[in-house]
Parts: sequence; structure tokens; C-alpha cells
Amino acid sequence: MSAKPEPVLLIDPVGDVILFANAAAVRLVGAARIAGASVRALYKGFEPYLHVATEEALHRGVAYSHTLIPTGADDTSEYEHQFVAVSGETGPRVMITIGDLEQRNRRSIDREADNYHRQGLEEWRRAERFFREIERENQLILAAAGEGIFGVNADGDTTFVNPAAENMLGWSAGELVGKNMHAMVHYKRPDGSHYHAADCPIYGAFRSGNINTVEDECFWRKDGAAIRVEYTSTPIEDNGALVGAVIVFRDISQRKENEARLREAMAENARLRERLELENAYLQEEILSQSNHYDIIGSSTAIRQLLKQIDLVAPTEANVLITGESGTGKELVARAIHQASRRSDRPLIRVNCAAIPRELFESEFFGHVRGAFTGALRDRIGRFELADGGTIFLDEVGEIPLDLQSKLLRVLQDRRFERLGEDRTREVDVRVIAATNRDLTQEVAKGSFREDLYFRLNVFPVECVPLRERRGDIPVLADHFLKISCGRLNISQPILTRANIADLTAYSWPGNARELQNLIERAAILARDGRMHFDLVAAPMQPNRMPEATSAAREDEILTRDQFLALERDNIRRALDAADGRVSGKDGAAARLGIPATTLYSRIKSLGLAGTAYAPR
Repeated sequence: MSAKPEPVLLIDPVGDVILFANAAAVRLVGAARIAGASVRALYKGFEPYLHVATEEALHRGVAYSHTLIPTGADDTSEYEHQFVAVSGETGPRVMITIGDLEQRNRRSIDREADNYHRQGLEEWRRAERFFREIERENQLILAAAGEGIFGVNADGDTTFVNPAAENMLGWSAGELVGKNMHAMVHYKRPDGSHYHAADCPIYGAFRSGNINTVEDECFWRKDGAAIRVEYTSTPIEDNGALVGAVIVFRDISQRKENEARLREAMAENARLRERLELENAYLQEEILSQSNHYDIIGSSTAIRQLLKQIDLVAPTEANVLITGESGTGKELVARAIHQASRRSDRPLIRVNCAAIPRELFESEFFGHVRGAFTGALRDRIGRFELADGGTIFLDEVGEIPLDLQSKLLRVLQDRRFERLGEDRTREVDVRVIAATNRDLTQEVAKGSFREDLYFRLNVFPVECVPLRERRGDIPVLADHFLKISCGRLNISQPILTRANIADLTAYSWPGNARELQNLIERAAILARDGRMHFDLVAAPMQPNRMPEATSAAREDEILTRDQFLALERDNIRRALDAADGRVSGKDGAAARLGIPATTLYSRIKSLGLAGTAYAPR
């Protein structure tokens, strides 16, 4: 067709576009390329004549015009335009042959025009078959592709959609082609907020000419469901002009779900590992501490009654409040309740409320997140979370500051809490056992302890009787402590004589069983010739003093109770003076006296030293 001597055009009269122009037509108008241009623009100023001739050809098959002059052609010449209707697969077409009246005879021109028309038509059909075959091959490629592929023009309207894209988006090609693709599938972000087309990387590709790749965004299906996709938008150029883009995308929803599950599993593993490490460290600490895991020793009426109470309350989920003086075995009772409960396979977490600085109470109880306060370099699990599924033992519960008691009450009531510095509410399943050597009813009356918290803790009260009120248990306790101490210290076990038992039974034991244990251990270390000797007045105050040759040496030095208390008060004062008023710590008064700090606190209060310069600090 390009070899035809006269200019020939093939036009789409409906779409107003020139589909084909041979070389002669291009030379006639003096343009580099006219295919794809507007027919009306080529015959600007002659639109009515163009319209009449085109309509006539469509209705009669052929029409002629001697009026039309193409833009760019020599306007001094006269042209004859022959319009011939041509059937096409996608709509009506018109073949226009342009002839110069001065260069041909009318009769020969008519014959030649008819011949040229047939030749041009055959050439057009060959070209059409060629392009149809290319299109068929392209369609096969698009249909076989596993990724979704669609095209958009410069206006953002969809030009084609492959089957994979139809399946993923739930829209048919007929529903998408010609529609604004952004408005159909890309109109909002994953959080539901509006996604303006000006921010869309797909459109950005044919506006900037750059290939844009996005690794994680959402396309929206016809049913309103979001699918997570990664896509590449590649710009399409025609003669140096950006005319649209081709988008290749794949559904990554399953991959992202798997990645999220993996992250969750790794986070859970890290949390469980941290929890196990903390539990292990806590249990190791408990094993090495003075507190022990021994059974409750004794057969007195008070001990039998205590064991009955443990048997009654252990199988339940009731909160327990254990009261009693320091050293009476409140922690042993808590452990016995836990070990006999359904939670025995989970840890018993002990919190010494008297040893926690006021500013760290909330962090110690509930944990904190990184950056919650100065020094919070990483997330930390609190004791309540650590005790989840088990039991938490709040020793010296009366020492909890009043302003923090409400938070503890909330956990007891709702089983929920937040880590310090975190908004997330966590649930916890924990049983609470509390202990105190204070009279909490008096603390409630003074306003230093919440009444509602007291009632919440005191569901089942258990009292640990002082050792002086169950003296019958002292011999078996002394023997038990002696065996344990000698085994742990790897020393031979000395003899516990009747005189020793008599001395121990006669003593008032202000420090209760803990004081007895410490005294037995110290006497075992200092034993001579396999025999132990006790200086029960000096022993609690002067741990490094060597014992007298025999306890009989002080049989004539019997002290009254008031004399003994005065002696003890004076000895505590001297220990506090030597420690500069400090009770706890390595060089504190308690360490100098060889007794626990909590016992010394209790003795300071009971001996009337609490209001002096030696008050606990």
C-alpha cells in the first residue's frame, strides 16, 4: 500500500482518527507522521464537507468531493477525494483516495482509482492480519502470566486487564476497561484513609517517566476486601510522549500473614524465654536465700490447727492473708498452700514489699517498657506477669504505699494491669497470698491501708503462732535445724543435750523460729568436742562471741523479763550506733546482730525504739 502513487488514508469515522496513511499522503501534507491524528484536524475549515462525504460513503459505499483540501497541501491545486466504505472487525472504516485533477484524465483516473482502491484494501487486510496475529500472541502471554497485569492510559483509565488480575481483584475486564483504575481498586490506604490519585505511584510512573516499585500496599477487591500486593508500574512512551503505564502486581497477603505469624511466634518465644530466665533466676535466688523450702515442723495444737487450715484453703482459689510475728514461718505456710493447690506446677513468686523502694513499686509489680523512665533500657516483666498461672506471695504487704494500693486492688478485682509506660492492658491469672506482721485493722483505722484492699486480701485469714506459744515444738525444730545446717555447712553434727533443750525451751524467742535456726547454726559452727553451748542473752546480739564453757555458768544470773528487755534494747542501740543507724545491708545493724533485717525492724518497734533516732530508715 505504501507503493501507491496517490495519497491514501484509512480513517475511523466514529473515533475521528486516521488509522493509516501511505507515504504519498504523508508527503502531500508535509508531516512526519499523520497516523493517529484527528481527521477533522487534517481538514480543518472543511469539516462540513468532510462530514457529508463520509456519511454518503457509509450509506452508498462510495462518494466523491472536489472541495476538500488537506491541511499542509498546496492550496492552489484542485483535489478529488474518493470515499469508499470498508467493513472492519471493530467498526466501520472509510478509505480516502486523494487525486490531483490537473494530473489525470477523469476517465483514466476513475479506472485507476478503482484499481488502486482494491490494491490498498488488500494491503490493509494484510497489515490487519499481521497486527491481529501479534495481538493474539500478546493475549496468550497475558493469559498465561501468573501475575496480575493491567494497563492505564495517560488519563488513568484502564486499557486492558489479564485473567490473573481479574481473578485477584474480582472484577471482570469488561467492568474495568475504560474505567479509572485508581478509583476502582486503589482508592484508599490499608488504614481506611483516602488515597489521593496525585500520590499514587502507578500514575507517578507515566508522569515522571520513572519505573516505580512498591513492596507493600493494598488493592481493593470488588467485594470490598483488601489484598496486600507488591507491584511495578512501568511507563509507556509513544514517539517520546508518555501515554500510560503497564502495572504488574502479585498478591502477597499469604506471605505477609506468614511473616506476621513468624514475628508473633518469635516475639512469644522471646517473651517465654525471658520469663523462663526470670523464673530460673528467681528460683535460684530463692534456693540460695535464707528462706527455705522445708516442711512445717511441729506437732503442737497450734501447728495441727495450722495444717488443717492449709488443707482447707489450698485446693480453692481464695486469697489468703497470713499474719504473725517475724520469723514465725509465714512464707513456709504460703509455700505449703501453693504446693497443695492446682497451681503447684507453676512458680510461687515472692515479693518482699518492705525491700522495694517506693519509686520502683509499680515497675516491680507490673513491669515496664523500654524508656518508661530513666534507666529503663529494655522491657521488663513484672512479678504479677511472672506469676501468671501460679501464685504470688506478697510478703510484708502492709508496707505497700497507700497511693499504689488502688492499683493492686484493681489487679485483684479485674485480673488486668498495664506495664509502666504502656497503654496495652494485659490479663493475668494469679492467686494472691499475702503476709504481714502488722495489725492491718489498726492500719485501716489510721488510714494507711485501704479497707477494701484489706477485705479483698483477708478472704481466708491464717495466723502463725509465735514460737514461745508452742514451746513443745522447740526440741523437734532444733533437731531439724541442726541436721539441715550441718549438712549444708558440711560439718559434723554435734550433740543436742537435754540441758540444751531446756535452755532453748525456756527462752522467749523474740525472733521466733528464724532466730532459733540462726542460733542453732551458729552454735553448730562454734561447738567444742561435739557439744553445743548457748548464751541465749548474748547470742542474738553478739554473733562472734565465743560461748562459755557451760550453760551452767550463768545459773545464778537469772534475769527478769524487764531486765532482759532492757538488756536487749541497749544491745540494739549499740549495734545501730556502730552501723550509723542503718538496719539492713552488709554493714547494717541486723548483719552485726546476726538476725534478719525484718526481725530487727520488728524488735525496734516492739521495744519502743521506733520514735527515736534509731527508727528504721
